Amino acid sequence: MSAPCNVVVLISGSGSNLQALIDSLGEDNPTCIRAVISNRAEAFGLQRAGAAGIPTHVVQHKDFSDREAFDAALKTIIDEYSPHLVLLAGFMRILTPGFVRHYQGRLLNIHPSLLPKHKGLDTHRRALDAGDSEHGCSVHFVTEELDGGPVALQAVFTIGNENSIDALTSRVHAAEHVIYPLAVRWFAEGRLRLASEGAMLDGVLLPVTGHLIRI
Repeated sequence: MSAPCNVVVLISGSGSNLQALIDSLGEDNPTCIRAVISNRAEAFGLQRAGAAGIPTHVVQHKDFSDREAFDAALKTIIDEYSPHLVLLAGFMRILTPGFVRHYQGRLLNIHPSLLPKHKGLDTHRRALDAGDSEHGCSVHFVTEELDGGPVALQAVFTIGNENSIDALTSRVHAAEHVIYPLAVRWFAEGRLRLASEGAMLDGVLLPVTGHLIRI
């Protein structure tokens, strides 16, 4: 088995993607979640981490005068764990360019749309309002452009006539719980990397929409 890939996960809420990552760990998975950090002390994901024996930290953004100060404090804690990879798993903060550059190539996010479509918030409503025939989620490398970094992996499904916002939300959540652990494992195994040209899987440059899984 490969040497462990140290991972730090950043959360703000329930931590369902964190739980999917925890559940994916096993003897043949080189991923090691070293710590979970939240900007909200009440985030249920902290309880999930604690139940799995993973160290937790709270860095509340309201305690800092600006984004730069908050990100600096966050970075100090993250770097104590010497992470190979930092994961945004429902972390509801816009990160400063300096923070993003510090973790360039080792910072991943999961976004609830088929990027580059529907960057930002309220993606399920926007997909329905746009009359999209398909929807899904994307794992992408984080860059200074919001939701604009190279896509590594997408899960896509057909939107049915009966689909509501709630239905799309549930389907996307289920898809996220499949593809985020998979992308993390690929990174941990040395298969997934960010190059100057974009995201690469097994040494091959991925298309703009990344590797596609239809569910």
